[in-house]
Amino acid sequence: MKKASNHPAALPFLFLSEMWERFGFYLILGIFQLYLTDTAKGGWGMDRATAADIFGTFIAFVYLTPFLGGLIADRKLGYSKSIIIGGILMGIGYMGLAVHNLTVFYLSLALICIGNGFFKPNISTLLGNVYSDEKYRSRKDTGYNIFYMGINIGAFICNFFAAFLRNTIGWGAAFIAAGIGMFLGVLIFTIGMKHYRHADVRKPVQEGDMPLSKIFSVVFLPAIVVGLGAWFIPGNIFGSDSTDAFIFACIPILLFFVSLLVKADAKDRRPLSALLAIFAVSIVFWAVFKQNGTALTTWAQYYTDREIPSAIQQPAQRLYLAETVVNKADSVTAYDDEFRVVRDAAGKPQKVWDKVPYFKNVAPEKMPAEGQSISLYNTELFQSINPFFVITLTPLIVLFFAMLRKRDKEPSTPSKIAWGLLISALSTLMMVGAVYVCSNGAIKASPWWLIGCYGIITVGELFLSPMGLSLVSKLSPARITSLMMGGWFLATSIGNKLSGILATLWDTYDNKANYFLVNFLLLGSAAAIIFLMLRWLNRIFKESVH
Repeated sequence: MKKASNHPAALPFLFLSEMWERFGFYLILGIFQLYLTDTAKGGWGMDRATAADIFGTFIAFVYLTPFLGGLIADRKLGYSKSIIIGGILMGIGYMGLAVHNLTVFYLSLALICIGNGFFKPNISTLLGNVYSDEKYRSRKDTGYNIFYMGINIGAFICNFFAAFLRNTIGWGAAFIAAGIGMFLGVLIFTIGMKHYRHADVRKPVQEGDMPLSKIFSVVFLPAIVVGLGAWFIPGNIFGSDSTDAFIFACIPILLFFVSLLVKADAKDRRPLSALLAIFAVSIVFWAVFKQNGTALTTWAQYYTDREIPSAIQQPAQRLYLAETVVNKADSVTAYDDEFRVVRDAAGKPQKVWDKVPYFKNVAPEKMPAEGQSISLYNTELFQSINPFFVITLTPLIVLFFAMLRKRDKEPSTPSKIAWGLLISALSTLMMVGAVYVCSNGAIKASPWWLIGCYGIITVGELFLSPMGLSLVSKLSPARITSLMMGGWFLATSIGNKLSGILATLWDTYDNKANYFLVNFLLLGSAAAIIFLMLRWLNRIFKESVH
């Protein structure tokens, strides 16, 4: 046990707090589209395009609020208080989703977005402050790696709880479990308070820092006014009111970051221009990556062979992790050949006497006899593949770069981001292959196609996501580091919203291979642009990082 002194006593408390917070958050993401589109078991019965639009807007705001929450904690509230407030708001929001009322539903999403803004940036900052002690400084990277594992352990296990509760009780129980997980995280954080109270130090306003009041008046107030104006414009410019509002609200914030570049002195202008270039290409990565909750969930639900192998069928059924479907006609929601809900003139889902939609494209040799049942993996379990790969591949990638470092061949941080984009682009080609093998969905594809796609894009994520945060901390002028970290979150937020916009187009593609080819072209173009800029980026990186 003495070995534990290699890391501060705060680490296990912060690790477990973050693990349970991410448990709740990723549980929600795993079942979000399924719940919104469900017509049979108490969901909202929305069409896929509407669900994807709501999903994209939600995760966009989830990544926009940390910028504001971090600044308020820095200047006013402090980190511990912000984390507790944020956790409580998120827990209430998760549980609120269990109430089947549209007003409560949207209020709950707003609470989650605001709560995440207070929780997410500040628990990471508090961890960094704990490791600022000279005794632990050299182990900061390892501490963050252990902390990141907490995120992915929470994201991995949550979908099994969601499947169990959905199969045994219903949607509401899964949302309540997310809330309980969040409150458990807050409780653990509060118990461990004595270990990090000393690290909860607010940053005084430095010379050159923009006052909080000015950030509100120059950045956020115009964004809110323009966004609300766009929401109430008659008709839709970009497809929906929420998309119009979000895109227009981003314009004042983007102009603010451009003004930072224009007003910067010669010394700061080059690193700032490099950062803004990285932000721009990272938007494309998040636009494709975050489709795991929309387009890839649709692929898992309707186009993937989810039948559980007989060897593990009984354990899965005993644990209530299996969805059972019977090959016989019954009164079911009507679906067309592309798994879109058939609706009447009033927009309500129609009922027909037919088999459940899963059987529409089962290969003849895999079709059970009339009246027999088969057990399927719950769709949300596929959301655990990405965190599983993060947990297993992170040590290998760390070792890979360590080996290259020993040989003096480790690529620069901008180079890692460029390779991350290229590798991610290859994951979309895996899905193009899946579409061709299953004759554009005429028969179900093997789950290995989806597993392979997640495996490849996870490698891309591990090359790009941590490197982006590292680059911001290394290249930002000291006086505006928090603002530039906000820029990284803004880029992530815009990418998340674009992922929802792209997913709304799923049903407009007759050949699904073309949908994934568009994603390949987007990521491939972003990769090509950054490779073309790489010499310039590396030169700035060498000048600015010592």
